[in-house]
Amino acid sequence: MAFVKACALSELEDDTPKRVELDGTPVSVVRTEGEVFAIHDICSHANVSLSEGEVEDCMIECWLHGSSFDLRTGKPSGLPATRPVPVYPVKIEGDDVLVSVTQES
Repeated sequence: MAFVKACALSELEDDTPKRVELDGTPVSVVRTEGEVFAIHDICSHANVSLSEGEVEDCMIECWLHGSSFDLRTGKPSGLPATRPVPVYPVKIEGDDVLVSVTQES
């Protein structure tokens, strides 16, 4: 698994998604409830950025139609989205937030 720097931990505000692009993959990085999560930034229902939505209770809400996705699993909590979005492994090294968007074989 190849980890790349997504951002600095000090750049993240609690419950405020930060959009980054890693190896051509749009990712939303979120610090909430004392943890940092990385989730695919495009809603599985509509082609919009999840980073523009709100975060609450470890869920990120799509601003367009209101579907929420679990930051830990990527699973939607209800309609209109029915498909999960990918989540990515995160590790913290010093002030660096590292994310792996590579798929294991």
